Amino acid sequence: MQYPETLRYSTEHEWVAVDGERARVGITDYAQDALGDVVYVELPDVGLAVLAGASCAEVESTKSVSEIYSPLTGVVVEVNAALVDTPEHVNHDPYGNGWIFVVEMADVAEVDGLLDADGYRRLVEEE
Repeated sequence: MQYPETLRYSTEHEWVAVDGERARVGITDYAQDALGDVVYVELPDVGLAVLAGASCAEVESTKSVSEIYSPLTGVVVEVNAALVDTPEHVNHDPYGNGWIFVVEMADVAEVDGLLDADGYRRLVEEE
């Protein structure tokens, strides 16, 4: 499993890459592995106001359908439209081409409440 040190993590297995007041969000290597082969991603709408911890998207795999929760409060400003045609990017490159959406954060300090790589690794090891 990969746990990039530059990212922050939610307890629901989303990762966050912060860039100023924006944050790119996807699901972790652990989450995609647990899901199995991803066959469909339902993206949130650009302009959607999201709340930290609230469902805003879905990932469907050969095993199940899973909710994606926004790790931060804000507004969705970009989605990864490439996932419509190539949802397998979530499996093959979860921290790169498999990103799901970008949120303009309402409060950048909210990132401080997320786990760092070591904290996330411990969470995964306990499951």
